[in-house]
Amino acid sequence: MKNTLPETVILASLLVGSTGLALAHHSFAAFDMASQRDISGTVKKFDWTNPHTWVWIDVPNDHGSVDTWGFEGMSPNYLARRGWTRGTLKPGDKLTVTFRPMKNGENGGMWVSGKRPNGDVLLMGGAITDP
Repeated sequence: MKNTLPETVILASLLVGSTGLALAHHSFAAFDMASQRDISGTVKKFDWTNPHTWVWIDVPNDHGSVDTWGFEGMSPNYLARRGWTRGTLKPGDKLTVTFRPMKNGENGGMWVSGKRPNGDVLLMGGAITDP
């Protein structure tokens, strides 16, 4: 019988190592998961990209200009199965975004929901409520 212990150890090490990378990718460490904020603005850009979508919102500031805020969302595959498309958010759309803020204080966070002026709610973790 051939001794396969070295090959087994190598394979096990690779599997354990790759699991750590996958878990690190799905970490929420950058976000303050204990708090939630709302901010209103205008969609600048909607990135329908893997592994996560991004929504860029221009938000008026106290100096009379705008700050761009970035919100990380779910993957296009996940959102498509819940009715989202590349065109769900378009530049110029007005939104109030509910999000988990960045721990480092940067302008952005993790998208929880968005509300249109007509009351329609856009959920990253659920379905779009507008027809």
